[in-house]
Amino acid sequence: MAKNTHSHKHRHFQRSRCTAHPSIHNIPTSQRHQQSTNSMTDMEVDGGFAALESKGEVATLVLADNSPPLTGRSFGAATSISGEVVFNTGMVGYPEALTDPSYRGQILVLTFPLIGNYGVPSEEITDEYGLPTYFESKEIHIAGLVVSSYSWEHSHWAAHKSLAKWLKEKNVPGMYGVDTRALTKKIREVGALLGNIIVNPSNPNPQFSDPNKRNLVAEVSTKTVTVYGDSNTTNIVAYDCGMKFNIIRYFVNTHKVRLTVVPFDYDLEANPANIPWDGLFLSNGPGDPTMCPQTIKSIQYALALDPPRPIFGICLGNQLLALAAGAKTYKLKYGNRGMNQPCIDLRTGRCYITPQNHGFAVDSDSLPPMWKPLFINANDLTNEGIVHTDKPFFSVQFHPEASGGPLDTAFLFDKFVGHVRKISQPLVLQDGLAYKRQTYKKVLLVGSGGLSIGQAGEFDYSGSQCIKALKEEGIEVILINPNIATVQTSTEKNEVTPGADKVYFLPIRPNVVMDIIHKDKPDGIIVSMGGQTALNVGVELWNAGLLQKAGVKVLGTQIPAIEATEDREIFSQKLQEIGESIALSFSANNVEEALVAANKIGYPVLVRAAFALGGLGSGFADNDKELKDLAAKAFSASNQILIDQDLRGWKELEYEVVRDSSDNCITVCNMENFDPLGVHTGDSIVVAPSQTLTNREYFMLRKTALKVVRHLGIVGECNIQYALNPKSEKYCIIEVNARLSRSSALASKATGYPLAYVATKLSLGRDLVSIRNSVTKTTTACFEPSLDYCVLKMPRWDLKKFNRVSNKLGSSMLSVGEVMSIGRSFEEVIQKACRMVNPALDGLEGIDSNLTDDEIPLEEQISVPTDTRLFAVQRALEEGWGVDKVFEHTKIDKWFLSKLENIAKMRKACKDCGDVRKLFAENGTDRMRSLKIAGFSDQQIARYTNLSGQEGTMKVRSIRKSLGVKPCVKQIDTLAAEFPAETNYLYMTYSGNEDDVTEGSHAPIISDGAESAEMTPSSKAFRNRVRSVSISAARENSLTEKQERGVMVLGCGAYCIGSSVEFDWCAVSAVRQLRKDGFKSIIVNYNPETVSTDYDESDRLYFEEMSLERVMDIYEREAAAGIIVSVGGQIPNNLAGPLAQSGAKILGTSARDIDRAEDRHQFSDMLDDMGLKQPAWSVLSSMEEAVKFSNEVGFPVLVRPSFVLSGAAMRVASDETQLKNYLGLAADVAADKPVVVTKFILGAKEIEFDAVANEGKILNYAIGEHLENAGVHSGDATVILPAQKLYVGTIRQIKKYATAIAKALNITGPFNIQFMAIGNDVQVIECNLRASRTFPFVSKTFHRNFISLATRAMCGLHVTPYNISLLDIDYVCVKAPMFSFTRLRGADPTLGVEMASTGEVACFGDDAQEAFLQAMLATGFKLPKTNSTVLLSIASDPFRVEFAESAVALSKLGFKLAGTPGTAQYYKKHHNIDMKVVSKPVDEEDTSDCPDTGNTSALSEIKEADVELVINISEGTTRKDEISSGYIIRRAAVDFGISLVTNVKCAVWLVKSMERGYDTFKAKSVSEFYHLEA
Repeated sequence: MAKNTHSHKHRHFQRSRCTAHPSIHNIPTSQRHQQSTNSMTDMEVDGGFAALESKGEVATLVLADNSPPLTGRSFGAATSISGEVVFNTGMVGYPEALTDPSYRGQILVLTFPLIGNYGVPSEEITDEYGLPTYFESKEIHIAGLVVSSYSWEHSHWAAHKSLAKWLKEKNVPGMYGVDTRALTKKIREVGALLGNIIVNPSNPNPQFSDPNKRNLVAEVSTKTVTVYGDSNTTNIVAYDCGMKFNIIRYFVNTHKVRLTVVPFDYDLEANPANIPWDGLFLSNGPGDPTMCPQTIKSIQYALALDPPRPIFGICLGNQLLALAAGAKTYKLKYGNRGMNQPCIDLRTGRCYITPQNHGFAVDSDSLPPMWKPLFINANDLTNEGIVHTDKPFFSVQFHPEASGGPLDTAFLFDKFVGHVRKISQPLVLQDGLAYKRQTYKKVLLVGSGGLSIGQAGEFDYSGSQCIKALKEEGIEVILINPNIATVQTSTEKNEVTPGADKVYFLPIRPNVVMDIIHKDKPDGIIVSMGGQTALNVGVELWNAGLLQKAGVKVLGTQIPAIEATEDREIFSQKLQEIGESIALSFSANNVEEALVAANKIGYPVLVRAAFALGGLGSGFADNDKELKDLAAKAFSASNQILIDQDLRGWKELEYEVVRDSSDNCITVCNMENFDPLGVHTGDSIVVAPSQTLTNREYFMLRKTALKVVRHLGIVGECNIQYALNPKSEKYCIIEVNARLSRSSALASKATGYPLAYVATKLSLGRDLVSIRNSVTKTTTACFEPSLDYCVLKMPRWDLKKFNRVSNKLGSSMLSVGEVMSIGRSFEEVIQKACRMVNPALDGLEGIDSNLTDDEIPLEEQISVPTDTRLFAVQRALEEGWGVDKVFEHTKIDKWFLSKLENIAKMRKACKDCGDVRKLFAENGTDRMRSLKIAGFSDQQIARYTNLSGQEGTMKVRSIRKSLGVKPCVKQIDTLAAEFPAETNYLYMTYSGNEDDVTEGSHAPIISDGAESAEMTPSSKAFRNRVRSVSISAARENSLTEKQERGVMVLGCGAYCIGSSVEFDWCAVSAVRQLRKDGFKSIIVNYNPETVSTDYDESDRLYFEEMSLERVMDIYEREAAAGIIVSVGGQIPNNLAGPLAQSGAKILGTSARDIDRAEDRHQFSDMLDDMGLKQPAWSVLSSMEEAVKFSNEVGFPVLVRPSFVLSGAAMRVASDETQLKNYLGLAADVAADKPVVVTKFILGAKEIEFDAVANEGKILNYAIGEHLENAGVHSGDATVILPAQKLYVGTIRQIKKYATAIAKALNITGPFNIQFMAIGNDVQVIECNLRASRTFPFVSKTFHRNFISLATRAMCGLHVTPYNISLLDIDYVCVKAPMFSFTRLRGADPTLGVEMASTGEVACFGDDAQEAFLQAMLATGFKLPKTNSTVLLSIASDPFRVEFAESAVALSKLGFKLAGTPGTAQYYKKHHNIDMKVVSKPVDEEDTSDCPDTGNTSALSEIKEADVELVINISEGTTRKDEISSGYIIRRAAVDFGISLVTNVKCAVWLVKSMERGYDTFKAKSVSEFYHLEA
């Protein structure tokens, strides 16, 4: 037998390492043999390749079911053993688990993939009873350990040695490199298996031996009687059947018991040691309880005593008590082992999260009379405890004392000790809340408005989930949200995606919300799903007593509890009540108080505004002067500021907590920031679950989280943030957010636990136990997810778009979006995330990233947190700085840094080799797999080995496939494979060799277009290979087959300026239409804030990068009918060409035509050939030509690169110097794509044309008119639809041009053209062959979904145009941009050709002015109050003329006017308007009066007077780099929270709307406007 297994091992090694592949035979036999038998340690490996080779000897796990052996590498003792293979789903606590006697004889599989991170603490440290502090016994009890990935480097203050060293010292084998998820699934399906770990093949192989046949209790029980806590009085006897040390500590330290521990076979009746006892405790232990007849006999003696003495058992003790009472036990299929088993207390219905470790259970049906079940498992309904109905006997199947795990049921010890001390125990009853549940018929949901920094798309996701939950309960939903780009404001409804019943596109202001309440009479309101905007409105209405008066209940967490978390004083006091504390912090109501507070705490201090979103108005101050400056700014954002202790360098951690009204409370996800404290969590890289916390730290913080949330009375979801000292267990609480936040969206996607959906159900009074887990559909939602993967969130910034904005990161959030990557190693997730956040990156690189600055010393680049620090850190590691030196400068945990160093070493090994053949000539499979497990892309490997372009990448891809190294698809199922899940929520990884879902049943399609000259040899080879197995063309085109194959939709990627939630709306619309038409829908996206990444939206969700490599992996695997690239914005659109070249089928407009429109040169040539007008243009081949051209056509000129979004690097140059600077910038952005210079036309009107075409014919179109003149980026423009002020001739011309372009480019699908017009003269600016950001705006204004139509056209279905008659539309919709200038310190708040807005809103009105003013208010614009001052500073006479009528009107409306000298003089002279003259500031400090004229400075007017509106119109759209007085005025207005208008057209419309009194309006829902049209 032994011999047989050994030969078997070689035969299957290739199968498990390399997914069998026809080309595997190309590897020389000698090499294949070497791959199987090499047992190099890293000392022996050839120096150059050490970083790429797997460390440790080859190790094999052979299972008794005759399945192929599983191969990995050894990191423990080089010995072979036999045992029962079981799994544990805990994410921390390996030292505790390995020393738990209940694991005796078992081979333990840990489902969490990253093990060894925090090392092993010292066994020498003991408590006062001589028990080791950090362990559960004095030896390792498991037979062997199996993990996915072992961390060779560990980092923790308490670590004494590595896990590998500890295992070797104790002679216990450990192996890594096993697909532990696949192994767990197998155990789950067939039950616990016997297995052998074979490390040293020369040793004789052990026979399979079943440890359950041995008396394991006898092996682990004490041999002597020992007394602990001799001076204590209450006497309890404890039977040691394998008792964990923490039980002893709990009795003796916590409960002051005199505990006598006896062997399992001690005869209690004879009591030879004469032990005095008042109570009996039965401990946990391993194996089969029926093997302990001696123990059972003693228990039976104790049960019969009269008067009865209390008995309490846990784990094995539960089974022993049941057997003694006369019940039966049985062996479970695979046991319950882990830390998150939900158990229901049958007395109260409450559910507790419990740690467990047992393979046997009590049969509840066999309990004799007078005995009842006490707890049951909420997932599998097995027995979890028994109780005698009238005597003090009870036991539980779980570990109330935990270690590892949560301590939620420790109260059971109190109960037992109370019985022993004869203290009467309180009666435990149900709370009866379930019967008092209030029912709601109609609920008002308050949205978050336009996207801004700190409040982005995550609230569209939470709002959509909330609507879904409310509709399931049969509640009518009213939504107020002016953000027209969101999915939640869609009015189309069907069974799968129920929308809100009424949508109001109105400003989210208290008076508007009350208007809606009076009109619609809802009985509940939800303010926790719309960010700070909704919360602030809710708090204001509650405090004014208006909600109470209207009889509207706030659902979920109540306002007083919210205020307790928002007001630092109350929060601090609440925490003190339960013995917790926040960091030292004082509030101040003026600058003097702030100075006192800062000096109390000691500098440096953190200054921030109370009640502000995303840390608005905050920063660090090192002295009194800095404090005064910061305080002045913070007071403009809030009337109270906070001064906090500086904890920079501490770890920042976060827990997402859920609590229901019955007080069930769980933590769903914990997260660790990669950056130490000091960087806003929204700007930090975040890892889930935490990687460097021990069991003690993890559960200490969890316990605090539950305590705080219960004390505050939160119902629903919230998060709690901590600072943890990296050198001890000291911590303090930073804050609690009593609402859904950005991290709740992240946590929902990271775990698969839909927080917003569950929180909504809880706010209606449902309890957690009754809600189902929406992934498994069978288990309860009252559980804590176990992750068998690692997730990393990386922020996306757009700071380069703004001049003078510092890229330093601090306590105020600056990122505009984020990505989330999923994998099974840290290296994999961080490299994936880099590619996601910036498609120009191939992975995490320092030197090659071009993101480090050669001018600034590297020390400085890594010491100061910035948006590029990660790449500087990587560069330092690539340059050999070493982990310790980098740690000194950054305080980033050494564990993270060691992982980054691994990446640097692997890169070096590849670069040093420099030749792809040589690199994989030996141990090819192992090396390739190591690189891929560490997250290296094919393109990186190609570049390191001097292969260039797409062809080089394809070469690496084909070598990789020939080595049999392919990614596998894994599911996110919330429970680490412990329960079956039919989930479609997927990711790809190389850490594994078995897919969780089946492949597409068809062969992949190679598109016809792939014949083009651009095809690479490898993509031709791929095509021919596939074509040989491809099916006949007729079948390929059949609709049924297309529907079966499914369609891939590429999502929007990270939100950034220019690509935001509107593209998520487009992707969701496309997916919903596909499903409606019977197509299988496959979505690829990696943005956790989106609705498209909600696993309910599509048939398959790949939470994956949108790189060519990964999209092709998915396309080939799914054998999809085609890919839609035109609904996700620029990132998927740019992939069209490379995908087509690789042979993928692009649906809709062909990749060649997309290229013709995107390439500025080709597009401009095409327009010339067609005789369509466009501004004079030229493609650059040299700087001289550009200057010559610009002088010919006359400045200003516009510099524009190709293939970019939101006008990246687009600039208007007004002279040669600017032109030269901008050309350099554009060349950087455009890489090898053309840069075009065009004549910039001043004073033209810009017109937006959105349409859907089919085979070159336009089906439907919409013409939107920009309020601002051309020169303001279309994403920043105010757009009016239907257009109000266009000549009929202009419209005709636009339609004619658009029809010609659609035909020339043979467009199928969505497209957008921007035109400009001077009079009737129309010219083409650009054309995008994809959905534009105005598609949701157009679709919702016309009440016709343009994307649904486009999707049908792209799938080749029959399409009929919508009937849209502009004459019947009796309303106007105006879209206004939303800016985040308050957050971008130093940015100039003006508009230009490069987009600056972070979001948008749109409002409807009976006329354009009404809609315009509502849209302005919806962006947060505050109208000036009558009698306040309006400050005017208008740069040139033409603008002054244009604004003259409005200036007169303002004066008539009762405003006081102030003006800078030129402006004031002009209006006095021409219109006889008296204005207060204010001097222009010379610099940002200039608040003194002008020495020549005595005029007040404009700055002091803004800071100190009653200015409530600043109208500042500068000369044009050119970017001047010098600091102008206009810039200082604009910036001051933003910093002091004063409304600012910088465009003359907007200023005129604003005054007109105010004149007409449109600031008061009747609340009308969008359906009321649609009915007008009908």
